[in-house]
Amino acid sequence: MTASLPRQAAPPDEPHRRPSETPGHKARRRALTLLIIVLLIGVPAGYLVISANQSRNSGKDKESKYSATGLTEGWPSKVQRRLYQVPVPHPADTIAYYETNNWKTSRLYVQFRTNSAGLDSFLAGMGVDRDALKKDDISISARDQKITGWKFTGPGVWSGLTHKQKNPAPTQDVVVNTADPDYPMIYVVSRTVP
Repeated sequence: MTASLPRQAAPPDEPHRRPSETPGHKARRRALTLLIIVLLIGVPAGYLVISANQSRNSGKDKESKYSATGLTEGWPSKVQRRLYQVPVPHPADTIAYYETNNWKTSRLYVQFRTNSAGLDSFLAGMGVDRDALKKDDISISARDQKITGWKFTGPGVWSGLTHKQKNPAPTQDVVVNTADPDYPMIYVVSRTVP
């Protein structure tokens, strides 16, 4: 007969078995894992999508700005106003501008309406005063009128001036309509030779 050996007890340092996972605990663990994956992958991917859209929109804005073929509503940039020496006064409204550049001449076309003090401020900023305006003098050429679509034939009291300066400072042609003397409309073509 074979002798049966007594059974040995488990060593005291052996780890105890974990109790089996409950369905609620399993669901929480899976939800936490999913959240971590979304944060690690989704957030950077979302950032890339937003960044790409902003970059694309910026390109479209620049494309529309530089492909413009006529007056664009809004203020010319401070750099443009300084370079072409067109001191658009405050307050001013009905503002529009257009810039053309080529190897021979660069031009900035600007129109705006201001008040009587704004007209004086604009002229002073150019270094002239109201006495320089000549009645019925349309100083803006037919070529420049065609580019902008300006027509100086409507009702009003038209006056103009040409402010010539030595290169590289720009030369400005100005036409003012004072049909409403409290709110004159001003048209400027400032050209510079690079």
